[in-house]
Amino acid sequence: MTDFAVLDLVPVREGSDVSAAIRQAGDLAQVAEQAGYKRFWVAEHHASDGIAAGATSVVISHIGHVTSTIRVGAGGIMLPNHNPFVIAEQFGALDALFPGRVDLGLGRAPGSAPIIGQALRKDLARASEYFPQDVVELRALFTGDLELPIKATPGFGAKVEMWMLGSSLFGAQLAAQLGLPYAFASHFAPRHLDEALRTYRENFRPSTQLEQPRVMAAMSVLAAETDAEAETLASSQDQAFVRLRSGDPGKLPPPLPGYRDSLPATAQAMLESLDVARAVGSPATVREAIGRFIERTQADEIIVSGATFDPAAREESLRLTMEALGN
Repeated sequence: MTDFAVLDLVPVREGSDVSAAIRQAGDLAQVAEQAGYKRFWVAEHHASDGIAAGATSVVISHIGHVTSTIRVGAGGIMLPNHNPFVIAEQFGALDALFPGRVDLGLGRAPGSAPIIGQALRKDLARASEYFPQDVVELRALFTGDLELPIKATPGFGAKVEMWMLGSSLFGAQLAAQLGLPYAFASHFAPRHLDEALRTYRENFRPSTQLEQPRVMAAMSVLAAETDAEAETLASSQDQAFVRLRSGDPGKLPPPLPGYRDSLPATAQAMLESLDVARAVGSPATVREAIGRFIERTQADEIIVSGATFDPAAREESLRLTMEALGN
């Protein structure tokens, strides 16, 4: 049976602010919990007017406090931005607050413009080279399976579920080597999807955390009463993606009917390249698209991404999606 999870970027809408975005993320998490999703993740991004999850562990704490059963966590923490000890303390504290509910997805990309390295006082290119050993050290800070000169408190003994994130073969290979569950970012980088999942499964080594490979794949999912309504709602995230790739990111804009048709061919092709991991439409359309994707990937879990200008539309999308899937 396939599990379903939610990825939220904590979008800041045009005309709104960070305070509202974080509050709306909590509201969305409550809807996800009631609808039966297994986990609710937020992602680390920095220096973006349209994303409010830069202080990722703080946002996760808020979400944990307004929910009671759904797993909460990061999808993910960009580890080169940090040092393992600080992340162990942060997520150890989250585990103390929400025992048995905390996930830690780890990514290698900086998750923002290169200038963030200067702000963090980090050489991110060099830090990325140490990513594999930083992951090993971070896991040891939780488990004690390596002898380290210092113990993280909070952190040591925390039952944090670690995941490896990726959009290329690197993350797949590292997840397989370390025996970690693997989440692929197919919602924005589907190019290496099939090869990465094959690499992970064929090279997986069992660990104390995981005996068999476990795959999560991300999709952009937006359900509404009709295909046309869903496509209009999805135009907000389409606009945001085009602006991001054009070097002009900003807050999430209101929807524009017929937006894709108004774009030049190159921009249309850019969006269409993501459609392999996209399910936008009526409940029947969404159910069919998700079914095809699961058949292709054999994913153990699907994490649904997406953003709407009206927060209530995303909440309804989560409900409609789970109803369509019969969950």
